[in-house]
Amino acid sequence: MAFDVNETLLDLAPVGAALVEAGQPEHLLTAVFGRTLLTGFAAAAVGGWCRFRDAFDAALAQATDLSPAARAAVADAFGELTPHPDVEPALRLLAEAGVRAVTLTHGSPGVAEAALERGGVSPLVARTLSSEVIRAWKPAREVYLWAAGTCDVEPARLALVAAHGWDVQGAQRAGLTGAWFPRGEKVYPAVYDPPHVSAADLPGAVGALLALPAG
Repeated sequence: MAFDVNETLLDLAPVGAALVEAGQPEHLLTAVFGRTLLTGFAAAAVGGWCRFRDAFDAALAQATDLSPAARAAVADAFGELTPHPDVEPALRLLAEAGVRAVTLTHGSPGVAEAALERGGVSPLVARTLSSEVIRAWKPAREVYLWAAGTCDVEPARLALVAAHGWDVQGAQRAGLTGAWFPRGEKVYPAVYDPPHVSAADLPGAVGALLALPAG
């Protein structure tokens, strides 16, 4: 079972705190994070590519008057992220069921590993995957197929859990099983295909996936 990282597993509060320290309102994080995704998605859609950190810096530059050094300090806060409180119980559900857990992000390599270690849950995750390796961004089909291939499973045998509707949509269109739960999004976008699984929280999404019929 694969998990999205930023927001789904990891709390972005340290990045919000870094924005405040830089003299910016904490609520700006939502807009900057959204613009970061927009920047990366657009680059990929036209056949280009950029790193997550570079997209984040570009988004900060568009939304603030922070200097390059100040923007870098805010971006460095991604290195201080920790898992949400519901992550450990969700991962333990998988471990008890004998199902491998992996993470799948287009974020910077190393961020997920460090955060999971900081939260004491890294032993519950078999591997961490960043699509920077293949210079691509989710929700591109190639990212999900690459993850399935890397895990040595057929796409239909891999599930993706995310708190972002666009990520679940991308996974399902690539042939994966998708599971959505609300974190920052109150509802699943009605313009997408319905999620295969939806639940009130992360452990609920994992439990619902485990309850699906085998095969």
